[in-house]
Amino acid sequence: MPNNLRIRAPAKLNLHLRVFSPAESGRKDGYHNIESVLQAVDLYDELTVRKTAENGTCRLEVNGMELPARNTLTAAYTEFCNLTGVSEGVHLVLTKRIPAGAGLGGGSSDAAAFLTLLDKLFHTELTLKQRLYAASRIGSDVAFFLSHGCAVVTGRGELIREIEARTDIFFVLVQPDVHSSTKEAYALLDERMNRPQTKLFPPEADLENIYRGPVCNWAFVNSFTEPLTESYPVIGRALDAVKACGAVFADMTGAGSMVYGVFSSEAEAKNAYTQLCGAWRTFLVRPCTAFA
Repeated sequence: MPNNLRIRAPAKLNLHLRVFSPAESGRKDGYHNIESVLQAVDLYDELTVRKTAENGTCRLEVNGMELPARNTLTAAYTEFCNLTGVSEGVHLVLTKRIPAGAGLGGGSSDAAAFLTLLDKLFHTELTLKQRLYAASRIGSDVAFFLSHGCAVVTGRGELIREIEARTDIFFVLVQPDVHSSTKEAYALLDERMNRPQTKLFPPEADLENIYRGPVCNWAFVNSFTEPLTESYPVIGRALDAVKACGAVFADMTGAGSMVYGVFSSEAEAKNAYTQLCGAWRTFLVRPCTAFA
């Protein structure tokens, strides 16, 4: 076993995201229930970990952004140690490439990847049930990143029904100059839920069939798109730009602010990327499995 272990952690797209109101959710923990179709894509953070002699210490070295003292990585280390009894320290180097505040799940993906690395580093051979338990205690999206890369997700995000990922679609991501706080996005959405609702959401039972059908017939919706676009019109302009380049389907991912367009061929996606990258921060990605 090498001294350093390395893994790549992918971003995710919410192809569909229905958020239920607190009354509909019926929860007592403050969370909202959701229904979502999540797709991992090949935009990666990179993590490298090694053991240290400092027991009970998780030292972080982050390239690309500054993390708060309490974050998903320190939470992952704490949950892993509580679950396994491991007390040895680790040094983690994280290279950030997934934009923060964009709805791409980078922090959750990093946490899931770190759990996977720690399990390998200390030969603890955690079961999937144990890893999912730890993931649920770290954050709502973390469990998805322990899947194979595509799933229908329910509950508060911890209930995962894996589905086979498509390989015939390509995505162009466009990032407006907006850092979307999840807390702010939910506040905007909660305020909007007090108004009469006209948005129609497909039933959860139909989500997999919609995903498998022609992209031009996708009836997916993101609950956050309208309230975020109202508050940040640049998100709407980004969506319009992606659609103008020929996207078959386009929406915002997660609680924003990244928007994406779906294309049927790599050539069409590359052409759209070329048109957009002069005016926007733009990425060309495709579906992938969870970790690499």
